[in-house]
Amino acid sequence: MVNIRAVRAGVAGFFVLYLLAVIWPGALLFRKAEPFIAGVPYALFWPALWIILGGVALAILDRAESRAEREEAIGSEDHRPPTRPTMENP
Repeated sequence: MVNIRAVRAGVAGFFVLYLLAVIWPGALLFRKAEPFIAGVPYALFWPALWIILGGVALAILDRAESRAEREEAIGSEDHRPPTRPTMENP
């Protein structure tokens, strides 16, 4: 069973950390031109890394949401309320 609230809280916390890492003052720590990582300066690699990690976090959230919806649908089939009889035309 997926605890969707925990996943949502974790992704929200990640994006708060993301925000602090790519804007002032978090970005000041990483505004160096060297070292080069994968052929790009560190100052360019740092935000690109966070963009990629943000996509991964959203993919995890999407997968958890889909799994929670499937589990809810399966659970609701087992405990379906009885249907009420319909009235015929008088």
